[in-house]
Parts: sequence; structure tokens; C-alpha cells
Amino acid sequence: MAKIRKKGGKETPAISTASLPDIIFILLFFFMVATVMRETEVKVEFKPPKATELQKLEKKSLVSYIYIGAPTGKYEEKFGTAPRIQLNDTFAKETDINQFIQNERSKVDEKLIPAMTTSMRVDRDVKMGIVTDVKQELRKANALKINYSAVPKVDIKR
Repeated sequence: MAKIRKKGGKETPAISTASLPDIIFILLFFFMVATVMRETEVKVEFKPPKATELQKLEKKSLVSYIYIGAPTGKYEEKFGTAPRIQLNDTFAKETDINQFIQNERSKVDEKLIPAMTTSMRVDRDVKMGIVTDVKQELRKANALKINYSAVPKVDIKR
């Protein structure tokens, strides 16, 4: 019978680091693709209303958002608790909506302007007066495609 002998003095080879840059670039690429960047900081409270008939927006790149609600905690001291309008990252008045729509239209190709939608993200506790004022300004700006953001209503049957 033969004896199997271990040869002493052999060390394990060093780990090759040649593929390390490839792994790092793959991870970097993955996180760049998977990360979603928030476009605007929402400065108003927004609890969406519940609805039963909902449709998803098809081209979100052609959507301009108008937020309406009470300012959040850190802006409450400066702007009060009355509902405010937020266009992009700034608080605005109803009269600023026309300029906002013109700026949004200038960002897209002229052929796509008829497909642009204005999405109103209105807090469910806001009175309709400010919403009506915003809609009137949107009419003046000829922004007639309006969408109201909402969440699905869940029916609990017992």
C-alpha cells in the first residue's frame, strides 16, 4: 500500500487582483443604472386623494408637476400653514404658472408640445379655490391636458 505524503513548505498562491477593477466598474455601472434621482424636493405636504378609476401616465418625461398643499415643517415658519403652490423647487403664486409652462415647453421639442401633460399633485385636505385658480392660469397658458395624481382606493369587504 502506498502512503500519501503531504509536501510541506508549499504556500497557497496569492489572490490575483487583476479582475478587481472589472468588478468595481460593474458595481459602479449597476448603481448608476439602478439609482433614481429625485428631480424636485417636495416642500408641501402631499397626501394624495383616493380614487377608483386611475390611469398611468405613459411618457413621464413630458409631464410637468404642480404641487399644492400646506408647507412642510421646516418651511411652515417662513410661509405659514395656508396651502401654497410649488413649481419645481420653489414656492410660487398663481401668476407664475404661465411662465412655468413656457419654461417647460422650451425644454422639449416643438413636435412634442401637444403631448405635454400638467400633473397636479394636490393634498387631499386642500380647498378647491386654489385648485380652481391654478386651473384658470393653466387655461390662460393653453396647457389644457391636466392630470390629477391619486392613489388607488382599497375596498375592504366584510
